[in-house]
Amino acid sequence: MLDIRFIRQNPDSVQENARRKGYDVSISRLLELDDQRRELSQRVDELRERRNANAAKMKGGKPEQSLIDEGKQIKIELAEQEKYLTQLDEETLTLQKAVPNMALEDVPVGESEDQNVVAKVVGEPTGFDFDPQNHAEIAAQRGWLDKERAAKVAGSRFAYLKGDLVKLQFAIIQYVLDTLTDEDILAGIARDAGLDVSTRAFTPVLPPYMIRTDLYDAMDRLEPRDDRYKLESDDLWLQGSAEHVMGSMHANEILDEAVLPQRYIGYATSFRREAGTYGKDMEGILRMHQFDKLEMESFTTGADGLTEHLLMVAIQEYLLASLGLPYRVIQKCTADIGKPNARGIDMEAWLPGQQQYRETHTADYMTDYQTRRLNTRIRREDGSLELAHTNDATAFALGRAMIAIIENNQQADGTIVIPDVLRPYLGGRETL
Repeated sequence: MLDIRFIRQNPDSVQENARRKGYDVSISRLLELDDQRRELSQRVDELRERRNANAAKMKGGKPEQSLIDEGKQIKIELAEQEKYLTQLDEETLTLQKAVPNMALEDVPVGESEDQNVVAKVVGEPTGFDFDPQNHAEIAAQRGWLDKERAAKVAGSRFAYLKGDLVKLQFAIIQYVLDTLTDEDILAGIARDAGLDVSTRAFTPVLPPYMIRTDLYDAMDRLEPRDDRYKLESDDLWLQGSAEHVMGSMHANEILDEAVLPQRYIGYATSFRREAGTYGKDMEGILRMHQFDKLEMESFTTGADGLTEHLLMVAIQEYLLASLGLPYRVIQKCTADIGKPNARGIDMEAWLPGQQQYRETHTADYMTDYQTRRLNTRIRREDGSLELAHTNDATAFALGRAMIAIIENNQQADGTIVIPDVLRPYLGGRETL
C-alpha cells in the first residue's frame, strides 16, 4: 500500500492515478479519517499520561477520594476513546489498502486492455504449406492429453498429460533452471539489453502450494476471491501463482543489502477457478483450473527496482527467442496493470491454431507497495532501514509454452520439431 504521508502530500495525483486504474476510492475521505485518527490518538496519549500521573499520586498512602474519582473517570473515558481509536485505525487502514499503487510515468494511460501498446514484434507468424492443426487436435492424435477421464475424476478444466507431452514439460523446466542459475548467461542477457545490473543467479525454489489469508491479502493478490480455492477449515488458500508464496516468504524480515538482489525461480502447480469463463478457451490446455508455472521473484533496493524489472523482461524475451517462437511485447496501460503494480509488461506468443497472439508471460514491478504491507525491509550498508522493492515475472507458463511449441513446430506428418535448446533434455531427439 502507499505511504499515508505520500498520499497526504500528493492527494490529487493519487486520486487521479486511482481513477486511471479504474478504482473507486475517495482520497479526501481517507485523509479525513486519518486526521480524525491522529487527533484521537493524541487525545488517547494525553489520557494515558493523566492516568499514569494520577496513579503516581495515589502511591505511598491512602489516596484522596478526589484522586480515586478522577482515576475512575479517566479509566472510563480512556476505554471509550481506545475503542473508538481501534475502529478508526481499522477503517483508515481498510481505505488506505484500497488505494492502488502509483503507475510509473511511462505507463500508457488507458481505460481497458484494448489500449495496451504493442512495443515490439519479433518474428513473423508461422506459415505452413499444409493445413495446420491446433494443439488439442495434435495432442489427441498422439495420445498426449486425456480430458475426458480427468473430467470424470475432477470435473471440467482438468487434464491428464501423458507421454512425450510430460517429457516436453520437464525439458522446459530443466532448461529454464539451467539458464537462470548461470551467471554468465544472465550477464549476456543484461549486456544485450544494455542494462547495468547485478548478474547474481536465481535460487531455485519449490514453494508451498498453500498460503495463509493474512499473507495472501498482504500480497494484494487474493482478490477476486471467487477465482481462488480456499480450504475453509484451515484458513488456507491454494496459491494462484508461485509469486504469491515467494513474494511473501520474507514477511516481517530484514534483508542485508549485501545479499541483494535476492532472486528466486520457483516451480509450482497453481490453481484458479477461472470464474466467469465457462465456454471460453475450453479446448486443450489453454485455460485450466490447475496449471504449472515457472515464476521469477526478486527483492531489491528501491534504486535497483526498475532495472530489475527490465532485466526480467529481457530474460522473458531471451527464453521466447531461444525457442524460436514469434512473439510480441505489450506495455500494459493504467487500467490493465493491476492494483499493486507500478508497471506491467506482457509477452504474447503467436499460436497458429488460433491465428492470434496469446499471453504467455507477464512481468510486474510493484515498487514497495507489497513490502509495506508485508513489512519486508532492507538494512543498507550504513545501517539505515528501507522497504524492499519487489518484482515478479513469468519464466514460462508451461501449458501455454507447450501449446506454442506444438503449434508453431508441427510438420505435415504430425511430428513436432523440438527447439534446439531443448534437445539435450530429451535425449538428443529432434522431433516428438
